[in-house]
Amino acid sequence: MQLQTIHHVAIIVSDYQKSKDFYVNQLGFAIIRENYRPERNDYKLDLKLGDCELEIFGIEGAPKRPSYPEACGLRHLAFKVTVIEEVIAELNSQGIETEPVRIDSFTGKKMTFFHDPDGLPLELHE
Repeated sequence: MQLQTIHHVAIIVSDYQKSKDFYVNQLGFAIIRENYRPERNDYKLDLKLGDCELEIFGIEGAPKRPSYPEACGLRHLAFKVTVIEEVIAELNSQGIETEPVRIDSFTGKKMTFFHDPDGLPLELHE
């Protein structure tokens, strides 16, 4: 098997414009391409952050994501950061709430969580 890396992660969002604004204007993802697919009545937005891509599908009427208790499937997306406090301050200045910083018991590194507009957990990890 010659898998090289993860090419992309795909998520479905309930409010396409709100999620596009969040990931592009607040988190700083770059738009690779954006397409409306009339045959599916949805949007597909391809974003880039470093070497990773995120696909956002704006599908009207998609069921809500189960969260608590956690369900099988994608648990969260994690972003590597250098100085977690600086990123937290920037998020908070944009009105994005973050959980208290804690230490990952396995890596000994600082980490915290925040959420996207649909409640998908997003992690910061030093």
